[in-house]
Amino acid sequence: MIKLELIRALKKETKLNKIDARNVVEIFFEEMAEALANGDKVEIRGLFSFYVKHYKAYIGRKPKTSEQVKVKPKKLPVFRVGKELKRRVDYQR
Repeated sequence: MIKLELIRALKKETKLNKIDARNVVEIFFEEMAEALANGDKVEIRGLFSFYVKHYKAYIGRKPKTSEQVKVKPKKLPVFRVGKELKRRVDYQR
């Protein structure tokens, strides 16, 4: 599913017009992104959760030249699937 399909589904289920449905989806994703940028966890019980994982700096190696390079510390979002979603996906096999 892509964002446009989500907008269409929201429009159909709620009888919102397309602009309002798009705004709801945009607000939802923007708030999730903002929460992660602030270091907060985003959790929809049973479905999924996102959180930010912190990685320390380390010495890496370029594969072609074997030259050592310093890799800066970084933060990356991590996705974890919820129990209900796991069950639903596994059920469809």
